[in-house]
Amino acid sequence: MRSTTRSVVTACLAALVAVAAYFGTVPLAGAVVVLVLLTAIGWSGLMHLHARGASGFLVALVGLGAALVVDVTDGEPVLRNLPVVVAMGLLLAFVNELARRGPREDVVANVSGEVSGIVVAVGCSGWLAAGLSEEGAALVVSCAVAIAVAAVVCSTPLHGWTGILLAVALAAGAGAGVARALPRIDWPSGLWAGLVAGVVVTSVTALFGHVPTARGRWASLSAATVPVAVGGILIFVVGRLIG
Repeated sequence: MRSTTRSVVTACLAALVAVAAYFGTVPLAGAVVVLVLLTAIGWSGLMHLHARGASGFLVALVGLGAALVVDVTDGEPVLRNLPVVVAMGLLLAFVNELARRGPREDVVANVSGEVSGIVVAVGCSGWLAAGLSEEGAALVVSCAVAIAVAAVVCSTPLHGWTGILLAVALAAGAGAGVARALPRIDWPSGLWAGLVAGVVVTSVTALFGHVPTARGRWASLSAATVPVAVGGILIFVVGRLIG
C-alpha cells in the first residue's frame, strides 16, 4: 500500500470517528474498538515482531482494556485509572517475551515494538475520554475532521515543507470552521485542535514513509490507523489545556 493510499485510509478512519462522535458516546466507543483492532492487526508486521499472533493479541487486549476502563470510570479525572492499564500492558509485554519459544533474538527490539503498539492502542481511548469531556462531541468532531483534511492533503503530490505547511494550515482552518458550526466549543479551541491534528498527521506520514514494512497490506492498515489513534489522547490533552 502506497503512502497516498494510507493517507486516504487515515482520512476515512477520521471521518468514521467524526460521524460516530456526532451520534453519541456508544457509536464513538464502537469506533474506538475499530481503531484498536486495526492498530493491532498489523502492528507485528509493521514492527517486525517475533511471535506475531501473541504480540498482536497483546496490543489489542491492552487497547480494548483501556477503552473499557475509560468508559466505566465515573467522575474526573476520567483517565485516572489509565496508568494502571499501561503498567499491566508493560508487564504483559515482558511476560510475552519470556514465554516466547525458539531462539530469543532481538529481545530488546521486540519488547520495544510491543510497548510502542500498546501506547498507540491505549491512545485510542483518548477519543472516548474527549467525548465524555465538557466540550464533548464538538471537540472530537473538530479534531477528527481536521485529521481527515490533513490526511487528504498528504495524499496529494505535494511534498516537502510545502505539503506539510499546507496540511497543517488547512487542518487548523478546518478545526476552527467546524468549531464555529457546533455548539459548546469556540473557534480558537477548534483552531488549536486542528493545529495539533495537522502536526500529528504530517509527522506520522513522514515517519512511516521511510519504513519498508509499511507497504504490506495489514502493516499498511496499522500505519494508516496510527495518526487517528495517537490523535485521540493528544486531543484530550488539548481539550484540558484550552478548557
